Amino acid sequence: MAPVESTTTASDEKVNFFKSLKPQNVEPLWTVMSAMVPPVPKPKAVPTVWNYKKLRPLLEESGRLVPPEESERRVLMLINPALKAPQTTDTLYAGLQYINPGEVAPAHRHSAFALRFIIEGDGGFTAVEGQRIFMERGDVILTPRWEWHDHGKQGDGPMIWLDGLDLPMFQAIPVNFAEHYKEERYPAETVEHSNIKFPWKITQDYLDSVEGDYAIYNYTQGDDKKDLSTIVTAQAERINAGKTSEWRQENASFVFHIYEGKGHTVIQEENGEETILTWEGKDTFCVPSWKKFRHVNEGSETAYLFSFNDSALLKNLNIYRSATN
Repeated sequence: MAPVESTTTASDEKVNFFKSLKPQNVEPLWTVMSAMVPPVPKPKAVPTVWNYKKLRPLLEESGRLVPPEESERRVLMLINPALKAPQTTDTLYAGLQYINPGEVAPAHRHSAFALRFIIEGDGGFTAVEGQRIFMERGDVILTPRWEWHDHGKQGDGPMIWLDGLDLPMFQAIPVNFAEHYKEERYPAETVEHSNIKFPWKITQDYLDSVEGDYAIYNYTQGDDKKDLSTIVTAQAERINAGKTSEWRQENASFVFHIYEGKGHTVIQEENGEETILTWEGKDTFCVPSWKKFRHVNEGSETAYLFSFNDSALLKNLNIYRSATN
């Protein structure tokens, strides 16, 4: 057994050693190794639901109180309670955008990629790099990086859509910036078909053509079926009445939006407990990285879910993993 004095001396030397590191701007890796390289992914985000019936009146109030010249983009960000803006998950951002008839969300362009999932309204449009694209419920419309875009609304009533962006990535890689166009609108012509618009009808027709109680659709671009961007891509799912989806576990994180239907999502936690996210039409919810989950349709009608995720980024970096690979 070592003498007490010897042990005390060694302890004092170690304390002094650690104190000597800070002035040199170095820290010991061995004290934080388990946190740096954990046995499973450790997202900070927590599973969360944003209830549309509660948010809809707040969107209306924002439309009444906040003029477009004060807001540029009138959006309520969906912020994860365990994180801070702009994080809906650790890597994904979602927000609900609201535009009144006759308003203009002025033209700008930015480094971030964006997609829009149209929730409600008629006569709304987005103009992207010269293409004016009118919106219909369930459409997915892309805004590729560094392309001029503005939004507008014709006719009666507001237009509301879900924005999905890769903004949280730019917290770690701070190179995102925007440029504003010299006029409110970038010159554009109306187009009926565009390679950056994905009509809901095509998506649902595919889902309904697949046999079985569950189907999934991957949004892709071009003949080579590329992901929607280098970081973010999207999916849609069908779950028949009273049925469930398959279990999934991936190191990608997800933001889901309910096109229609009623049910819940079961999330299995590491400790064996389950988290239940209850949802209905037009709600939005998130599933953080490496959570094992499945959806349950509690209603008497078919449920359709849209989602976007960061699997494109993980695959491009060759770090994508699922429970099956």
